[in-house]
Amino acid sequence: MHYLNFVGPLLQSFSEARGAAASVFRFIDEGNDTNANEIDVWKEDIEALDNIKGNVEFDNVNFSYPSRKDVSVLHNLSLIARVGRTTALVGSSGCGKSTCISLFLRYYEPSSGRIMIDGRPITHYNVKQLRQNIGVVSQEPILFGTSIYENIRFGKVNATRTEIEQAAREANAHNFIMQLPDKYETLVGERGIQLSGGEKQRIALARALVKQPTFLLLDEATSALDNVNEKIVQEALDRACRGINCVFLV
Repeated sequence: MHYLNFVGPLLQSFSEARGAAASVFRFIDEGNDTNANEIDVWKEDIEALDNIKGNVEFDNVNFSYPSRKDVSVLHNLSLIARVGRTTALVGSSGCGKSTCISLFLRYYEPSSGRIMIDGRPITHYNVKQLRQNIGVVSQEPILFGTSIYENIRFGKVNATRTEIEQAAREANAHNFIMQLPDKYETLVGERGIQLSGGEKQRIALARALVKQPTFLLLDEATSALDNVNEKIVQEALDRACRGINCVFLV
């Protein structure tokens, strides 16, 4: 009977693991999405993003999510975002603004239509290099439970300390960081819980800027901030958008 005390918890763990494994195996057994050929997406022998200007065009783009193919998220969307200018996508929640970012990052492929950079289809460019040239700042920034320095460095893993501090200055973050007891080595806590909303947003912006992106995508980056922090972050965004292709989602 003494051994049965150990068997009970093991059976419970086995049952939980079996249920979790079923979901994993269902995912493994799913067929490949014919809309996005993974080999083509990641292959290296396609055009690199060298010496691009950064003009972006959506040409009659249509899209439906694979899980809801009967619901059209984008219908014949056409737009041009030119380098050196700020482009704003304005619309109600759920109208497909964030979907445009996902398509540009090539998390999904359009159902039809084309997305082009400098007149060339986006599928002609190396995906890894494409994403390295894109900085994204979302409404709710994701910070990791490590130091401010490491959180910024996630944007460019081989960044020097000078580059990281310069990115923080451009994001209006350097001054408040230097006022902290441990400065750049300050631990932000899980999901940045030790920082205010405005401070987290500025760290996220610094992380996007440290890679010196060709494209900067801002998904309602100031909508959750109070007036004071919104002004500080907006000043940093205005400065960051000079000379690059900057797209605001509002």
